[in-house]
Amino acid sequence: MVSKMNLRKIGIALVVASLAGIISACNVGEASTKDENGSAVSAPLPVEIVMPVKAEIFATYHTTTTLVSDADAPVPARVEGEVVQILVEEGDEVIAGQVLARLDGDRLRLKMEQVKATLNKTEREYERSISLHERGLVSKASFEGMKFDMHALRASYELKKLNYGYTSIRAPISGVVSVREIKLGQHLNEGDTTFRVTDTNKLVAHLKIPQSELAKFSAGHTAVIRVDAMPNEVFAAEIARISPTIDVRNGTFRATAYVNNDSGHLAPGMFGRFDIAYEKHSDALVIPANAILEEDDQMVVYVVTDGAAVRRRIETGIQENGLIEVLSGLGEFEQIVVTGQSNLRDGSKVLASIPVLLPTAG
Repeated sequence: MVSKMNLRKIGIALVVASLAGIISACNVGEASTKDENGSAVSAPLPVEIVMPVKAEIFATYHTTTTLVSDADAPVPARVEGEVVQILVEEGDEVIAGQVLARLDGDRLRLKMEQVKATLNKTEREYERSISLHERGLVSKASFEGMKFDMHALRASYELKKLNYGYTSIRAPISGVVSVREIKLGQHLNEGDTTFRVTDTNKLVAHLKIPQSELAKFSAGHTAVIRVDAMPNEVFAAEIARISPTIDVRNGTFRATAYVNNDSGHLAPGMFGRFDIAYEKHSDALVIPANAILEEDDQMVVYVVTDGAAVRRRIETGIQENGLIEVLSGLGEFEQIVVTGQSNLRDGSKVLASIPVLLPTAG
């Protein structure tokens, strides 16, 4: 059994141990050394610092959409006939008016030549009747009837000639052959789709802008695009117009942006991530966003001065790509802590690394 005296000693020991634990907990995260008099002092805390820079920074809006072609045209057969020649394949670049394929046009050619022969005969008879009509040898009714027949035959010939020309299937626009729908020997009816030609030089993105964000945008704003197929490349775009009406299905406005694809790397159907710059500050003071602490609803950084960390309240503005604009509370040539600031208090002694400049924003 434990005596009362021993219980009292154990109780005192537990109290002392508890107090020691509390004191030790209060000193967690702070190293200590002794000065020349043997007194304990806090050792400087190692931190990393940077210096702010003046740079161009943009306020951006992020959204996603699918790229489409601004010009995408199916090529229908204008007349029926058998495919006798195919001159292009998918992926070939073509220009407007270029022949893509030919149909068997013998029947249409013969009909055209038949009408042409009749027209030639009528034109000669009309030329002879002019002098006869002037001398009164041909009645006015006969003369006018012959003139009407000649015009009707000329129109019929032009129509036959046009139909015969349609046996050469031509590209309606310049671009790339994206689809070939026909095969050699296939019989086509009028209206059947033969090819699809897509202009990929200028792509279009239809962006959905919430009503609350509409005031930030206008035609002429630029954007940067990234696609999953090429994550390390960026492409430029510009907002061309914004619809004045709301899409009742989702409550958004539609902005149309044109994407420059002169390089040919993009393709219709790609999923794009858009960063739209709607506001620019040309000479902003910027620091890394991760240097900032939020304390009591305030934005705070620690500035190194004479080997000590000084707590500084700041006001911030635009944030972009890990950088943030400082509107007030910080000077251009001050050194701010970017690593280790969460362990600091106002006045903490620090051992700072050599300050480095930030990369340019924008």
